[in-house]
Amino acid sequence: MAGSRSDEQLSEVRFLTVAEVATVMRVSKMTVYRLVHGGELAAVRVGRSFRVPEHAVHEYLRGAFQETA
Repeated sequence: MAGSRSDEQLSEVRFLTVAEVATVMRVSKMTVYRLVHGGELAAVRVGRSFRVPEHAVHEYLRGAFQETA
């Protein structure tokens, strides 16, 4: 079944809170919110808060690093 395979992959995704992302990136929570609202950082809305897939943080930082190199 194709559906169960994607469910397995989704269950392996680690989601971070905005505060955790801010700590990893060493920026303020407001900066993380700006990135999310601006579409630069992927996030999932859960109720009134956001959860950011860990891989999205790594992709964003990798992209930002490549722009400066």
